[in-house]
Amino acid sequence: MLRIGLVIDDGLDKPDGVQQIVLTLGRRLAALGHEVHYLTSTTARTDLPHLHVLGRTVAVRFNGNRLRSPLPARRADVRRLLAEVPFDVLHVTMPYSPLLAGRVVSAAPPRTAVVGQFVIYPQDRPTRWGIRALGLLERRRLRRFDAISALSEAARESVREGFGRDDVPVMGGPVELSGGTAPEAPARDAAAADESDRPVRIVFLGRLVERKGPRELLAAVAAMPATRPWTLTLAGRGPLLEDLRERARAAGIADRVDFPGFVAEEDKAALLAGADVVVLPSTGGESFGMSVVEALADAGGVVLAGDNPGYRTPMAGLEDQLVDPRDTAAFARTLARWVDDPAARAAARAPQRAAAQRFEAGEITATTLAWYEAAIAARRAGARAPR
Repeated sequence: MLRIGLVIDDGLDKPDGVQQIVLTLGRRLAALGHEVHYLTSTTARTDLPHLHVLGRTVAVRFNGNRLRSPLPARRADVRRLLAEVPFDVLHVTMPYSPLLAGRVVSAAPPRTAVVGQFVIYPQDRPTRWGIRALGLLERRRLRRFDAISALSEAARESVREGFGRDDVPVMGGPVELSGGTAPEAPARDAAAADESDRPVRIVFLGRLVERKGPRELLAAVAAMPATRPWTLTLAGRGPLLEDLRERARAAGIADRVDFPGFVAEEDKAALLAGADVVVLPSTGGESFGMSVVEALADAGGVVLAGDNPGYRTPMAGLEDQLVDPRDTAAFARTLARWVDDPAARAAARAPQRAAAQRFEAGEITATTLAWYEAAIAARRAGARAPR
């Protein structure tokens, strides 16, 4: 049994991707009998065992997202926690703040292994400069890390560019998959599908914000030269809702577009399983794509994803299903090809589900545990763990 500290500068109340990764990994590790502690900033939830809130946060914008940055953690609180809990390993979400996670790393006892996983891909120049500056400022503290990994190929490139590290493995993020239990689209052969008058169901699932690409999708379906009837579901909530409604009306397709709003976690699989075409056309700022993995696992038809660096890791092997959301004409032609080809949509399901299984939570947890054990062994042998 290992005592594991999962260290994140942000809180654990929001259902964002990084929080999902931390919480999923924590649940899986605890289910295997390990003692998991969460070292975090302001967090209101009370359902997490071994939760240690070490500081408060302020809201900032970073990499196209709104998130919370920690105020300085009290060194005495950090030292007290590390003295009370003899951690075998501290797993730090990177890039980290010197004011919270950085202080935990500095105070880690010599026996405790410290590992870090880099989880973002910077979408703009200021963010890249910020990561480079952090790498320079934290050069000494980074030597305390026994191992560093990356969430995706895109995140690994950020480690290389910002921290000058070329020896970083890609671990992927743990995603809870339905295990094939999501409702399947009704089985039918291609001929029967061709004769069906049912509209082809196109589904988008995500936040209605600019970088997720709902505007680009709406423009593409409006221009789509498909011969079969279709409907579009834009599921999610966000500040673009009314703008999207108006754009649908202006394009004359409002009667074929619906906005069901927020979709609960337990309802996602059924929505995806009922889709003939799932489209996640993010324009950038993605470090991995947990939503892509979920869609690959559960979609009743084909999954199309935005061709951005973060999504290329879960879509590896499925590159012909990547789209450039900003090229409306090409995007519309790609959509039309899949809308008009039910046999191709059916054939896409098996390779998609195989691709999703690479990131199944149990698989990623087992890989992460092996990574921990190598770091712990190297730390206790007085050597640095292999990267």
